[in-house]
Amino acid sequence: MAILEIRKAGDEVLKRQAEPVTKIDRSIKKLLNDMSETLYHADGVGLAAPQVGVSLKVVVIDVGDGLIELINPVILEKAELVTDTEGCLSIPGVFGEVERYNHVTVEALDRSGKKIKISGSGLLARAFQHEIDHLDGILFIEIAKTLCKGQ
Repeated sequence: MAILEIRKAGDEVLKRQAEPVTKIDRSIKKLLNDMSETLYHADGVGLAAPQVGVSLKVVVIDVGDGLIELINPVILEKAELVTDTEGCLSIPGVFGEVERYNHVTVEALDRSGKKIKISGSGLLARAFQHEIDHLDGILFIEIAKTLCKGQ
């Protein structure tokens, strides 16, 4: 496994629409492993493949309940809009108030190619939406109601 470079705002790959994964092979599994190691090393809760320079629909998330790996994720259900503070590993030191759904259900493939459905609330729901936005070339600063610099 390897720690990958996290791309910062302004990098062209972060603005691109990511491509769907058409075949889960050794390279996709290595990407998942490297992304999870990078996520933990950066002390984040989510990481999308474009953030490490790979324009594919691959996401890893861990909000403290264990690693979730998603390939080609799609939000199926969403409910209850709430506003809360977000940050991003690609925009260090900047935080913003972002309106997102508090409950979502996501469908994706796992690393073995099996279709999975995961529902989440609170931080997990927010992480799903934030990382899926990355797959669509959207950064949280583009949808934030307010922004501020943190420490």
